[in-house]
Amino acid sequence: MKSIGSAIFLAWLLASAPAVPAAAQSPSAPGVYQSLPKPGARVALDKGHTFTFGFVQPPKLGNAVMRVEVFTLDGQRDRSFTVKGEVDMPSMRGAHSSGPKPFVLSAKGAYLLPMQLVMPGDWEVRITFEKNGETLLRGAYLFDL
Repeated sequence: MKSIGSAIFLAWLLASAPAVPAAAQSPSAPGVYQSLPKPGARVALDKGHTFTFGFVQPPKLGNAVMRVEVFTLDGQRDRSFTVKGEVDMPSMRGAHSSGPKPFVLSAKGAYLLPMQLVMPGDWEVRITFEKNGETLLRGAYLFDL
């Protein structure tokens, strides 16, 4: 009897919670990650920048490196961003999480993030772009090992 009352209360609570329209959710809002296209595609970052991302080599068990490059609209590399990444398995959220880590800027101007992929399955890389302390974009890319 107690569990039925709890279930009814939970259903009422969920139904009465105000919904946030999808249009009101900003990709830079905490916890909101926009889905990223396939690696190699140019993605709009802000009004004056685009970025590409992908693995240095096809991902496999063990070590993998994600590469991100930021460009101005005229095609020049921009090294002025802070890029952070986190890798995890969505089906086991937290069990294999790398935690947020900064990408390292290479001498050629590419942002690199080494990661450990410890088992087969679905994985997600979350990438956050910041400039001058402001989060511009949070993106997520799902892939399978």
